[in-house]
Amino acid sequence: MAAGMEGSGFEHMGLDPRLLRAVAELGWATPTAIQAQAIPLALEGRDLLARARTGSGKTGAYGLPLLHKLLSIKEASPALPQAVRALVLVPSAELGRQVGHALRQLSAFCTRQLRVVDLCSQSDPAAQRPVLMEQPDVVVGTPGRVLAHLGGHSLSLRHSLELLVLDEADLLLSFGFGDDIKALLCHLPKIYQALLVSATFNPELEALQELVLHNPVLVLPPEPRLPGHSQLQQFQVRCGTEEDKFLVLVALLQLRLLRGRALLFVSNLARAFRLKLFLEQFGIPACALNSELPAASRCHVIAQFNRGLYDFIVATDEEGPVETPQRQARKGGSLGKGKGKGKAKDKGKAKAQDPEYGVARGIDFQNVSAVINFDVPPTVESYIHRVGRTARGDNPGTALTLALPEEHEGLTRIEDALAGENGQSMLQPYKFCMEEIESLRYRCRDAMRSVTKQAVKEARLREIRDELLNSEKLKTYFEDNPRDLHVLRHDKPLHPAIVKPHLRNVPDYLVPPSLRGIARPGPRKRKGPRVLRGPSARRGKPAARGTRNPLQSFKFSRHGAKGQAVPTP
Repeated sequence: MAAGMEGSGFEHMGLDPRLLRAVAELGWATPTAIQAQAIPLALEGRDLLARARTGSGKTGAYGLPLLHKLLSIKEASPALPQAVRALVLVPSAELGRQVGHALRQLSAFCTRQLRVVDLCSQSDPAAQRPVLMEQPDVVVGTPGRVLAHLGGHSLSLRHSLELLVLDEADLLLSFGFGDDIKALLCHLPKIYQALLVSATFNPELEALQELVLHNPVLVLPPEPRLPGHSQLQQFQVRCGTEEDKFLVLVALLQLRLLRGRALLFVSNLARAFRLKLFLEQFGIPACALNSELPAASRCHVIAQFNRGLYDFIVATDEEGPVETPQRQARKGGSLGKGKGKGKAKDKGKAKAQDPEYGVARGIDFQNVSAVINFDVPPTVESYIHRVGRTARGDNPGTALTLALPEEHEGLTRIEDALAGENGQSMLQPYKFCMEEIESLRYRCRDAMRSVTKQAVKEARLREIRDELLNSEKLKTYFEDNPRDLHVLRHDKPLHPAIVKPHLRNVPDYLVPPSLRGIARPGPRKRKGPRVLRGPSARRGKPAARGTRNPLQSFKFSRHGAKGQAVPTP
C-alpha cells in the first residue's frame, strides 16, 4: 500500500478537505516518502514506529492524521465535551514551538474546531495553567513540562487521550527524559493510538517501544541517512593547527567566498562565544545560541536568524540535561539508565544549561546554505543531525568539516559510516592552496589575541545580565530594589574583546591573486534582503538562490609553472 501511495497526492489519502486546503496553501504538492507511507497507516488507527531523516517531513506525517482523527471524533460526536485528546512529546523547547506552529498551520482552516497549544511558548508554568484549563485539543510539550502539569492537576489525560506522538524519540531518551516518560505514562488511559517517530533507531528505543506501542507497524522509507551528492555536497579540510582553522574560516567569510547563510557548530559554549567574538573582530555579524538562556530568548535568536538579521549562527550540540531534583528522585527507573545519565554525568560543566536545550536536530533553521563543523562532531549521529540542518526539502546544501590531527580518528569514523556503496567517502577533501591565504594570517592572529578567555567569560556574563534586565519576571523586583537595577546596568566588563576597525576591510593587495574578481571583500551590510553574488550577477543577470555550491569559488587545483594556484571551473 505504501508503494502505491507514494506516487499519489494528498487528495487520495482520505484527509479532511480543510486539511487538504491547508496543505495546498503550504505548497506541499506531493507527499514525501515518510508521509506517503505513514499517513495511510495512521489513518487506519495503527500504532507506528517510523524512521526518516531530518527534513523529510515527519511533522506532516503524524500531524495530518492526528488532526484528521480529532476532526472525525468531533463530527461523529458533536455533544462530546471538550478535552485534550492528542499529546505530542518533544525533546526540546525550540522543537516544541516549531511543532506547535506547524500544527497550527495545518489546522488553519479549522481553528474553530481544533485548538493547538504548545507548552514551550511560555516558560512560566503559572501562565500556562489558564490555557490548559480551557482544554485545548492538542498539547505539545517536553515530558518534563507535561508531567509538571499532570502532577499539578492543571492537565488531565486519563479519560480523554486518543493519540500520543513521541517526536524525535531517540533524543527524548538521550536528553534524559526516560524517567519522565515512564512517570507520564501512568497518567494516560490504557488504550490510545501511539506514533513514535525518529531520525535514528537505537537499542534504547526498544524499551520505549514496548511501553508505548501496541503491535506497531515499522515504517522505513527507502532513503539514505543524508541527501545524495547531487543535493548535499560534503567536504573536509584537515588543518595542521588551531590557527589554521580560524584562518580558513576568515578566508571563507571575509572574502565572501561562502554565499548564503551558515550554521557553525563547535564543541562547547565557551568555544561558541570565542568564535562569535572572533568573527566580530572582522565586522562579521554573528550570534551564539546560548544554552544558558531561557527557551524564549533562544527562539528569539533563531527567529532573527531566519529573518535574515544574521548570516551566521554559532551553535553547539551539548545536549546533556540538567539533573533536576524530580529526575534524581526517579533515578531507579530502568528506562532512565544508560545514555541520558552518561551524558549528564560527563557534562558536569553544563549544570547551568536549560535541560530542554538542543540545537543539532529538530529546529527549523530556514534557508541554510551551508553547515560548517568548526569542531568535528563527537559521533556519527551528531554529524548527521548537524548536517541535516541544510539541504532540507528540495534545497541544495553544503557541509564543510575542519579537523585537527587529534580529530582525525573521529572524522575517519564518520567517513566509514557514511561511505558509499563502493566504499568511497562522501566527505571529499576540499583542496585549496593554503599559501594563497597566508597574507591573511597575521590579521587572523591579531584577532585571536584580542579574544581572550576573560573576554569570552565577560561576553557570556553580559548576555545573562541583559537577560535579567529584560526579564518581565524581575520587573517588579527591580522596582522594589532600584539599587540592584542601577548596579546591574552599570556593571561594565573589565576585559572586553577590543574590536580593531582596520580588520573589517581587506585591502586589495591582501586578496590572493587567483581570487581577484571572484572574492567580494569588504564590510557586510544588512539592508534589505540578501542578494547572492555569483558569475551571473557580474554579467548583469540575477543569481539563482541556492543553485550553486557556496564553496565552489574557493576550490583550487595546481596548474602551470611554479605551482601557481588557479580556480577550478
